[in-house]
Order: sequence, then structure tokens, then C-alpha cells
Amino acid sequence: MSSKFTVVRIYLSESEIDLNNLLAHLHDEERVHGVTVFRGIGGFGKSGKIHGASLIDAAFDLPIVVEFYETETRAHTVMSMIQEKFNLSHMIYWNAQGWEASNA
Repeated sequence: MSSKFTVVRIYLSESEIDLNNLLAHLHDEERVHGVTVFRGIGGFGKSGKIHGASLIDAAFDLPIVVEFYETETRAHTVMSMIQEKFNLSHMIYWNAQGWEASNA
């Protein structure tokens, strides 16, 4: 069945916040249906500092992208709550259509 959603994408660096705490909050408190975390191999943000992975690095500060989708109203509620709790610096969203099986 085709449905309308809002996709939320949060851009972080590994050192910015405790990712496990954010995931636990999205799962336990916000009850988001599903979250995917992508770990980048490199990137840069507003600071212009390039972060990259190499075999020499012992500690990483690589880009992390956290993504989920919900209904528009629910997505905006979740964004407000996590912004308030985690003070996120870069979060974007857009409307999308998708297919969701009725038995999922």
C-alpha cells in the first residue's frame, strides 16, 4: 500500500553525541518504527575540517548519518523532542512516498 511519509536525516560526527543513547531514546521513548545508521568513510562539515578513515587512526571522528521515517506529524514531534534533548546541530527532512506492506 502506498503511503506518505516524512524522512528525517540527522548528520553527526562520532565524537558529537553518544549514538547508543540517541538510538535508545528513539527506540524506547519515541518508539520510532525503524532507524538506520550510516557510518561515513570521510567528510567535512561547517568547520571545514576533513574527517577520514585510515589504517593509522586509532580513534575515529567520522561522519554518522541517522535516518528514519514516520508520518509527517509524528516525524515533526520526534524531531522537536530529540532536538530538545540532544541539541542536534544538523537535521533535515523531506516528504516522500513509499510502499509499506499491510502485514509489516
